[in-house]
Amino acid sequence: MGYYVTVESGIKLYVEDVNPKGRKTIVFLHGWPLSHKQFEYQFNVLPAMGYRCIGIDWRGFGKSDKPMSGYDYNRLADDIRTVVGVLQLDNFTLIGHSTGGAIAIRYMSRYNGDGVSKLVLIDAAAPTGFTIETANRLLTQALNDRPKMMQEVTETFFFQYITPAFSEWFNQLGFQAAGWSTAAIIMTLRDEKLHSDLPKILVPTLIVHGVHDKVIPFLQAQELNQKISNSQLVPFQYSGHGPFWEEREKFNQLLKQFIG
Repeated sequence: MGYYVTVESGIKLYVEDVNPKGRKTIVFLHGWPLSHKQFEYQFNVLPAMGYRCIGIDWRGFGKSDKPMSGYDYNRLADDIRTVVGVLQLDNFTLIGHSTGGAIAIRYMSRYNGDGVSKLVLIDAAAPTGFTIETANRLLTQALNDRPKMMQEVTETFFFQYITPAFSEWFNQLGFQAAGWSTAAIIMTLRDEKLHSDLPKILVPTLIVHGVHDKVIPFLQAQELNQKISNSQLVPFQYSGHGPFWEEREKFNQLLKQFIG
């Protein structure tokens, strides 16, 4: 089922809550500039295994409200904290992909991982996000030709072949976002760093990263693995930036083993 949670006056986030009576809860944070719908091929199978799957569209993206401000990691983590509080979630697994991984890391350090028993980082945009050159190019496109920007994002995202129909669907996820929120997150990815957050993560952490990732280099996953004390790194040999799509069966099985 889907519903809205108010995170600050006049701003609501959309929450997709699949199998609310599931025995273990997983909270999914999507990547930029997508939405919770990116996890379709997890939501198809994990609830049938008994998991409760909660997808949150962050502010500015998917079906959530799209205010002009609040696109720094602190505010985005605060939004997640509010949803966790309203839903009274505890002992859950937090999964963050790409920028969602960065938000998850900030949530862990800012709120002492409130309620989180395990953490999964998928091709996380951490400890750094975009280089200045990449960010400035994407920013120019986002503010002048967003369809071209989405096309470039699609072309760099995947290692494996995707069908034209899948590419079109992927682009439409990106177009659900507002132009201003799309641009604001590019600046956050360029300007914010997460090095000091990493030592504060103490829960068991699974780091999943596509070896062929052109968006966030595999080297960064190795750095996360070194800096997060209780972590394991699993390389995905046939994936770019989206292993939960490109090697979905392996990913889903790994998740099941890790969460238990």
